[in-house]
Amino acid sequence: MSDELQLTRDGTALHVTFNRPQQRNAMTWQMYAGLVEACETADSDPDIRVLVLRGAGDEAFVAGTDIGQFSEFRSGQDGVEYENKIAEVLDRLETTQVPTVAAVSGYCVGAGIALAAVCDMRISTTTGRFGVPVARTLGNCLAMNTYSLLVHHLGPARALDMLLRARLFTAEEAHAAGFVAELCDPGELDSVVDGVVERLSRHAPLTMWASKEAVRRLRLANLPDGDDIVRTVFGSDDFRHGVRSFLDKTPPTWTGQ
Repeated sequence: MSDELQLTRDGTALHVTFNRPQQRNAMTWQMYAGLVEACETADSDPDIRVLVLRGAGDEAFVAGTDIGQFSEFRSGQDGVEYENKIAEVLDRLETTQVPTVAAVSGYCVGAGIALAAVCDMRISTTTGRFGVPVARTLGNCLAMNTYSLLVHHLGPARALDMLLRARLFTAEEAHAAGFVAELCDPGELDSVVDGVVERLSRHAPLTMWASKEAVRRLRLANLPDGDDIVRTVFGSDDFRHGVRSFLDKTPPTWTGQ
């Protein structure tokens, strides 16, 4: 593991820490690859009963993918290939045999909310902020699998509210929607997560796996292809302009082209 993604063992739990606090733990390709390796580690060790994801510091769980990587994109197909990579990571996390818990403090946005959504359970401090603000920031879109995760957890009305208004749900709103399983004060996150880990570690592993796998199959049963959507948006002038504006810290002007 690199310094940007740290793995620690605590009893029956394997903890993955996204460690780029100055960049709000925005994900690099190397961090995505490291997360896949962590899932392999969790599944290969019979003594590991829970996989916990968290962000370094108090400001963010994960604030999306590192935007600098998008400056290399030249066509809509680049967007399709990117979203396919993200889908592979999400699929590997979702199919991890042990229960997975996202311990959220601060911003959980973009790819961050996808990582949290694909976990089996989300514990959040009251500072948690959840959303996908790309309609006002980058002008890109999500893959069908990620849209499916949001609709699965929030329902179509709340998901569209989040996406179209590009607003961030508070931790209280996310808890009321059922997305967050448990709320706690910022100083209590570790103890609450420890309690969840202790309880899960006492339960029958195969029974929990069966529940995870059944819910996953139900979600994916009628998932349509969405590459045409991704190709159109990532290939647009608006997306290229959005990336430049984000990196230059200037407000974008959208044209719909």
